[in-house]
Order: sequence, then structure tokens, then C-alpha cells
Amino acid sequence: MFKSLKDFDVESKRVLVRCDFNVPLNDDGTISYDFKIRETLPTIKYLIENKAKIILISHLDNPDGSVTSNLNVIRERLEQLLHISVKKTDDCVGDEVEKQVNKLNPGEVLLLENVRFHKEELYNNADFAKKLSNLGQVYINDAFAVSHRSQASVVGVTMYLPHGAGLLMMKEIENLTKILKNPERPMVTLIGGQNVQTKSKFIDNISELSDLVIISGLIKKEIAEKDLQFKYPEKILGPSDNSDALDISQRDIEMFYQKILNAKTILWNGPFGKFEEERYKRGTLAIANAIIESGAFSVVGGGETVEFLSKEGLLSSFSHVSTGGGAMLQFLSGEKLPGLEVLK
Repeated sequence: MFKSLKDFDVESKRVLVRCDFNVPLNDDGTISYDFKIRETLPTIKYLIENKAKIILISHLDNPDGSVTSNLNVIRERLEQLLHISVKKTDDCVGDEVEKQVNKLNPGEVLLLENVRFHKEELYNNADFAKKLSNLGQVYINDAFAVSHRSQASVVGVTMYLPHGAGLLMMKEIENLTKILKNPERPMVTLIGGQNVQTKSKFIDNISELSDLVIISGLIKKEIAEKDLQFKYPEKILGPSDNSDALDISQRDIEMFYQKILNAKTILWNGPFGKFEEERYKRGTLAIANAIIESGAFSVVGGGETVEFLSKEGLLSSFSHVSTGGGAMLQFLSGEKLPGLEVLK
């Protein structure tokens, strides 16, 4: 399909790696949970072990061209996790950045400043992509979560450098493809959260593949309010008595539990209540426990879902936890992701 990181001789080469370190931050600016950073470590460690000169690109928040959320907190966490010193630039392009890149020794890691401080990144500006590409000799995309975006550091750079997929990217594609191609049946999909407008196409496409699609109270409520129609309505099941949509009732928990226990393949995106409040997390926790108990091949994604599972200490209990939310939905809807298309 396309080259992976291991297809390149990276020794003493400057390797430009697009990561997704867009982690949630607490009010005091500290990292709430570092799942995305930890998932990228295998790629970074591989490059360190193979004596590459490693240049990491990422964004944090969506500053839209203004200088706001810098990556100092990311560098600190990388240093803690890698147990080495990580260098950092004050920008992601420019003469000073190039000087720092040229001083890199094999096995050293340099983190570029937030790429979205430049609006050119968001619009896949060719000149900006060329400036980024000048920093490296090989480009590796390990940021599945932003690969549905046609942006300079995701798409544009591939026009100028030999390119391939990182170890996290390969893991994402392998596990999500298992869902798309001949999943073991029965297959149950759970779609929670809200904003059905962004998920209606996914619900339609995934209901064709799934034996059952279980939706949250908020999604059910929005479907009714917007009078949305689906190709396979008989496959879609929502809570029976969820009037406020803040959680699911004990009766619905028991009903969903049995459906989940019988599944051999499970896909889950979005919580089933306002889990941030202790009194409303019961239904989402029950769903998580049912999936674990089922022993099915389980794939989970979406920022809120991952946040919930991280706080409950359950991430390792699932077959695959995706770093992507929108990217995962788009991939599983059968749509093409710009960041993957250019790697082919």
C-alpha cells in the first residue's frame, strides 16, 4: 500500500516526523492525559535506536495562526517518557530553526514549535510546506488523527521528500481495516456523544457493515428533532427511557449489556452520558465493562471516550484504542483521508 518507517535507512538522516501531540490541558496548563504522546513513542524510539536525527512536528489546540499554546509542556513530557534531553525551537520554520536542525547529532530529538502558529499550515500552502521539507531528508507521517486534514505538514511536505507511515499509523490502519474487511460476527457498533450532523453519514455507512448500531440518548434525541432518515433503521437501537440524555437507565444498561456480550467485533465512539459528573457516568462505565467482558475484538476512538477510559484506567483492556476521532469515523465510513492518499 505504501512504505513504512522500517523501509527506510534512517541512520544519520534528518527524519521529519508529523506527530499528533494535541493533548488536553488542565486549567493550569499541565497535561490532563498523555495518551497520544505515549502512542507515538515506538516511532520515536525506533528512530533513536537507528541513529536518525529526529525532528518532530505537531500542533496543540487550534491557534489559527496566532501564537498561543506553545509546546514547552510537550517537550517536558517527552523528556520524562524518553529519559533523554529533547531540544526545542521557538518556531517551526526559518533560518534559526535550520541552524538548530543542522546541529543535530544522530539519536537526538528536536521538537519544532506549534506548526499551527502559521496560517499557511491550515491551507496547505506550498511555500510553507517547502520550508518544512527543507528541514528533513525523509518524511514520516505518524499522525493518523490529523490525516483527514489537507494541511501542509500532513499533505504538502510529501511533494518534496521521500515519505512513509510511522509505526502508530501502521497500527491504526491495520486495526481499523480489520473492522472494514470481514469482521467476525455479530458486529456491534456503539455511537455516543452528540452532534449527529457530523455522525449521520457514519451511522448510515457503519449500519450497512454492522449487525447492530447502539446510539446514545443525545444522538437519538437529535435524530428525532432533525427527522433524519437512515438506510437500515431496523439495525439502530437507542435508549428506551432516556428523557434527559444525561445517562442511560438501568433497564437500558441491562438491554445493551446483553447485546454487547454476544458480539465478536465491537466498535465504540462517544460516551453515553455526561460522564464528567460522577452521577452520570454509570451507563458509559457499564458499556466499557460489557465490552471488556465480551472478549470481542474491540476498537475504541474519539477524544471523550479515550479521556473517560484513561481516567478509569481501562485503556489497556481494549484490542485497539485509536488516537483519531474524526479521522477514525472518516476512515470507517470508507472515505479517503488526504494524509493517507499522499503516502501511497
